[in-house]
Amino acid sequence: MQEKISIFWFRRDLRLSDNAGLYHALKSGKKVLPIFIFDTEILSKLANKSDLRVQFIHHQLEDMKLKLNKLNADLFVLHGKPEEIWKNLIEKYPIQSVFTNHDYEPYAQIRDEKVATFLASKNIDFQTFKDQVIFEKNEILTQQNKPYTIFTPYSKAWKAKLNAFYLKSYPTEKYFHQFLSDIKFDFPLLKDIGFQTVDFEFPSQNLDLNIVKVYAQQRDFPAIAGTTKLSVHLRFGTVSIRQLAKLALETSETWLNELIWRDFYMNILYHFPKVVSQSFKSQYDRIEWRNNETEFEAWCNGKTGYPIVDAGMRELNATGFMHNRVRMIVASFLTKHLLIDWRWGEAYFAEKLLDFDLAANNGGWQWAAGSGCDAAPYFRVFNPTLQTQKFDNQFQYIKKWVPELNDFSYPQPIVNHEFARKRCLEVYKRGLLVES
Repeated sequence: MQEKISIFWFRRDLRLSDNAGLYHALKSGKKVLPIFIFDTEILSKLANKSDLRVQFIHHQLEDMKLKLNKLNADLFVLHGKPEEIWKNLIEKYPIQSVFTNHDYEPYAQIRDEKVATFLASKNIDFQTFKDQVIFEKNEILTQQNKPYTIFTPYSKAWKAKLNAFYLKSYPTEKYFHQFLSDIKFDFPLLKDIGFQTVDFEFPSQNLDLNIVKVYAQQRDFPAIAGTTKLSVHLRFGTVSIRQLAKLALETSETWLNELIWRDFYMNILYHFPKVVSQSFKSQYDRIEWRNNETEFEAWCNGKTGYPIVDAGMRELNATGFMHNRVRMIVASFLTKHLLIDWRWGEAYFAEKLLDFDLAANNGGWQWAAGSGCDAAPYFRVFNPTLQTQKFDNQFQYIKKWVPELNDFSYPQPIVNHEFARKRCLEVYKRGLLVES
C-alpha cells in the first residue's frame, strides 16, 4: 500500500517562507505535494488575454518551482475547474489531508465549501489557516460582539490586541525535507492556459525602508516615489503580512494604518458579503445615477479635461497601477462629478489594476461614493483643481501622463466643477431623502 501524503494548495500565498498553511502541512508528518490550480472559473471572466496578473502569478509559480527543484521537490501546476481537478487528484495520489489558507471572497468561500464537502466524502481532511491578514473573522469585535464598521475604533482595537504572537513567522524552512521528493511535473506555459506573455517589469517585492520612514510625509504626492509599491505582492501573498506589519510597527504608524485598512476591508467583506453588488448603506442604492456612457468612456480613457483625473486613468491603463491619492480623486470624480454608479468604476478598476483585491477595491469605491462603511460624507466632493494644487502643484505627475496638456488637442473640462458639485448634492439629497 502506498504511503499517504498531504497536499498543500497555493492560492493567494505564493511563497515558501512564513506561510501558515504550508507550515502546518509540512509539520503534519506526511510528505507534502504542493499544487496550484489555474481556476478556469476565474480565468474565463478575464477579457484581456494579456492580463498581467495571470503573468505575475505564472512568474511567481515559476520562481517557486525552481526553489522546490533545488530541494529535489516540485510544484504541480494544474488548469481547470477545482472540483474536477480534486476528483482526478484523489484517483492518482493516496491523499490523507489537504492544507490551504483562508480566502474571504464570496466565490472562494463557496468553492472551498464544495471542495471540503467532496474531500470529506472521501475521508480526506481539509484544513485551512489564517495567513493573509493579521486579524480575521471574529477576532476583532465590538463590546456587543459585532463586527466593527468604523475604521478608527477598529484600528484602536486592532492595535490593542496586537502582540508578538500575531507577528510570529512560521518557520517553514525547518521542515522543507517533508516535501515529496524525486518527482517532476511539466510546467505549463502561459499560452497553455490561454494567455499571452507581455514584456513588463513588475514592482520589486523588496521593501525600501527609506520610503517607509518618510511614508507619512510623502505618500500623497504622486510624482514622488513615496509608496512601497508592494500592493501586488500583498495581493498574491508573495510577501508575508506578518513581516510587513512588524516592520511597520518599528518604522511608520501611518503605513501600519494602511495595512490595518486592508484587514478592515477584508473584515467587512467577510461579515457583509452583500457589498459585492450592493451599497453597504442600503439607502445609497436609491441614488439616481446618470450613467452617461460617453462620459464614462472619456473617464476610462483619461479625456475628461481634468488633468489630475486624466493622468491617473492613463497611468492605470498603461501600467496597471494608480497612486492611492489619485485613486480617491478619480473615484470621487466619476461618482460625484459625473454621477456614474460606483459599480461601473469598481468593475473598471477590477479589470485594470495589477493589485486588484475585491475587499479593498470595493471598500475604496464605496468610500468615495459615500455608500460604504465609514465612507466620505456624501457632501464631500473632491475639487480636482485644489487636489492638484495640494499634491502636484508643479504638474510633474500630470505632465508625465498628459503631455499634450497645453495643446489645443487637450479637451475642455467635461463638466464645470461648481455645477457638478451642486447637481451631485441635489441628486444625493433626493436619493437619501435628506432635508435641505
